[in-house]
Amino acid sequence: MLRGLLTTTCRWLQDWRQELLGDRIPAPELFSPAAPRRYRPLQRVVLASEVAQTLMDDFGSHRNGPRGDEEVGWVLLGWREEDEVMVLATLPAGADREAGVAHVHFNSTAQAVASRIVRQGDRRLGIVGVVHTHPGSLRHPSEGDYQGDSLWVGRLRGNEGVFGIGTADGKPANGKPASEAEHIQAKGELCFSWYALAEGDRRYRRLPVTVADGPDLARPLHPIWETLEQHADALDGLCRQLAKVTFDVLKDELTLLARVPVLDTRNALRIVMRRDRVEFFLDCDGALISIDPQEAQLDRAVFLVLAELARKRCATEPCADLAGKM
Repeated sequence: MLRGLLTTTCRWLQDWRQELLGDRIPAPELFSPAAPRRYRPLQRVVLASEVAQTLMDDFGSHRNGPRGDEEVGWVLLGWREEDEVMVLATLPAGADREAGVAHVHFNSTAQAVASRIVRQGDRRLGIVGVVHTHPGSLRHPSEGDYQGDSLWVGRLRGNEGVFGIGTADGKPANGKPASEAEHIQAKGELCFSWYALAEGDRRYRRLPVTVADGPDLARPLHPIWETLEQHADALDGLCRQLAKVTFDVLKDELTLLARVPVLDTRNALRIVMRRDRVEFFLDCDGALISIDPQEAQLDRAVFLVLAELARKRCATEPCADLAGKM
């Protein structure tokens, strides 16, 4: 799991630096507060109710699927408070994950793009930890987990993260049901055991878990995750090279929509991504003009369209002519 986690974490840190330098008026939360927040050791992890439901539902579905004997996992996004973490989003390991019965490497590029989408609505969100499953009844992070996690928890706010281990052995332990342990979230045979690990810690410590009403802000992305993975490399590159790229999820159509502003105009290029096709439209003062860039690679297609728009802007040609001249 180490490779995916380090890559995802580094992407987050790079994104925050780029936002701080690239925006003319940074969001208020990017400024340092008058008095630095003093983080204390974590006392509990609070799961939004939809996050708790997502973990249980996804774990159950995974066990009944064709790869049910493999490990699976999620990156967690949320708020870091003084002595607790509120988890508000789950980013799946993805169909393109590399996994087996004793390891899982996340699709970190898809998770980096997903994190951008989720954070559009709340810049306070950050990586707070990771959950993954274990076969059998190993409810505690392994030595291999520690070797990886201990290398990157120091990059998190408060220099501490939360870690969940999912198992399908919700039977009584030491004579007590799993659900009675304050650090275990259980439903039937499925349970997640929660731990904290801070920079410099020699071992994980049990972390009490509670559930409070709240959303899983990444849940709308789950049904279109395959589409997101399919275009993750191109979308990640576009976000790094172009300013103000924004995203929407059209739930009813299982569609991911990206908008790229056109320089010095009120127009925008719309990229409509479905599982089986990608379509391009120019939003020209509210009128949608279909475009065929005649290029299969998504990022190349975007830059071809933008180059043609720049040429027309210099030549003062109307937008309506774009579709016929690409």
